[in-house]
Amino acid sequence: MRAVRARGLTKCFGEVVALDGVDLDVPKGQIHGLVGPNGAGKTTLLGLLLGLSVADGGTLEILGAPVRRALAGPDGVAGFVDGPGLYPSLTARQNLAALARLRGDQGDDIDDVLDRVGLTDVADDRANGFSLGMRQRLGLAAALLTRPRLLILDEPSNGLDPAGKRQVQNVLTRLAADGTSVVLSSHRMDDVEALCSEVTILAAGRIAFSGPLGKLAAENRELDYRLLTGDPPRARRIAGETNGVTVIEKAEPLAVRALTPALDDLVRRLVDAGIALRELTPVVSPLEAAFLALTDEERR
Repeated sequence: MRAVRARGLTKCFGEVVALDGVDLDVPKGQIHGLVGPNGAGKTTLLGLLLGLSVADGGTLEILGAPVRRALAGPDGVAGFVDGPGLYPSLTARQNLAALARLRGDQGDDIDDVLDRVGLTDVADDRANGFSLGMRQRLGLAAALLTRPRLLILDEPSNGLDPAGKRQVQNVLTRLAADGTSVVLSSHRMDDVEALCSEVTILAAGRIAFSGPLGKLAAENRELDYRLLTGDPPRARRIAGETNGVTVIEKAEPLAVRALTPALDDLVRRLVDAGIALRELTPVVSPLEAAFLALTDEERR
């Protein structure tokens, strides 16, 4: 069973088409990234997955159950859009206790989820004094309290320092390993690449790409790579002689531009020549390159 199966979703706000024939598949236990320029339709799609609104057209199944009206999604879905809703005058612990009572839960897991998101030391501090990153983590704790089978997160790394970001990433990775599906929207390409096995790129309400991250590098788009070898002069010469490879920076480290097949050919030629290959890294990741290309297309 897929956690999410959407076909041909459309959503309009007046004359504005927010989603235009969107398909989405999210298997069980997968962290799926949702990226795109501002106004691409990401928040609208997340709202549909959370049951905050209903699509004007198309079909949507959440955890195997069809969703035909707002606030009618199945149990097991949790998360937030545009930041978590908190009671600012209550402490972190009291916020979670209030949520537990609303669900008819005793709240036995409150201390555990606070510890998992790194808020144990501030559990009895009021939420109105929390930083953006701490509010994000408290929102995640609130979602974890419901033991979700599908977790929807909008910019979960907002305001997090490196340690907090790593902690949240560890929480999400463990959830997925235990079978929870996660859909997250982020403008942080490094977060998406670190967490997600598949990604959907939205542009102007339509799917521009959907599939494994590795497939982006194989798409018909040249990327720039940083190339560090044990013999820069010979590597520069071989790169210049390799069809489909353009040397864009001759100083060490070498910078080349190529499609994936041409880059593979260059690597084979370097290895055959006995040149040590110490580093081969995209200057801009395939995901970020795709994002920038889409943003540029929308601007034009």
